[in-house]
Amino acid sequence: MKIKKFESINVVPFIDIMLVLLVIVLTTASFVAKGLIPVDLSKSKSAAKYKPKLKDLIITIKANGEIFFNKEPISLEKIEEELKKYKKDTVISINCDKSSRFDNFVKILDVLKENEYKNIGIVTKYE
Repeated sequence: MKIKKFESINVVPFIDIMLVLLVIVLTTASFVAKGLIPVDLSKSKSAAKYKPKLKDLIITIKANGEIFFNKEPISLEKIEEELKKYKKDTVISINCDKSSRFDNFVKILDVLKENEYKNIGIVTKYE
């Protein structure tokens, strides 16, 4: 019996594995991108890089006036009730669309200050 010599490597299985990994990465990336509420943030030259943590509270104000409390829609009247579930030292970030009414932003800040929340940040886009 004669032994066959391999002069080349079969790369088809390698390509199959790489394509499967590519599909997994692209699918995961699309889920991660959909996790945010899209708002057109105001620009700032002095903006610092911010990466929210899981325990942070994110309040989002969209251009049409909708308010979201950690990705859940909420009315302006119920914000104070929901805030009481969080400690006073909780990091609170406000994402506000640049074309939204300033009135909603001021009302939310007023509720936060009345309840003595001090760790408040306004999210902007770095210019």
